[in-house]
Amino acid sequence: QVQLVESGGGSVQAGGSLRLSCAASGSGFSINAMGWYRQAPGKQRELVATITSGKVTKYADSVKGRFTISRDNAKNTVYLQMNSLKPEDTAVYHCYAETVNDYEVWYDYWGQGTQVTVSS
Repeated sequence: QVQLVESGGGSVQAGGSLRLSCAASGSGFSINAMGWYRQAPGKQRELVATITSGKVTKYADSVKGRFTISRDNAKNTVYLQMNSLKPEDTAVYHCYAETVNDYEVWYDYWGQGTQVTVSS
């Protein structure tokens, strides 16, 4: 079993910055990709950014140039630095981890989510 614990959400004015963190814990697994999705009220969940164990990154067009995803493989932790925040970035941000266990079974785990609110 893997647990993901997120932190760093909050409220900020437009143009401000926040940094999200997500730490994975457990035993008997390794992590391939990690990343962040977000879901705003009344909208579908959307990919924000992902990063592989080799640190190859992918971003949604809407956040390119403003958000930076990074990870510390030794700590099984992924970060999302969010700059130049806009009101449309307001959403619940969920961390995920693509894992494989000692039996070669792949499984995705999700965090509980952290609220990010950007006011104009």
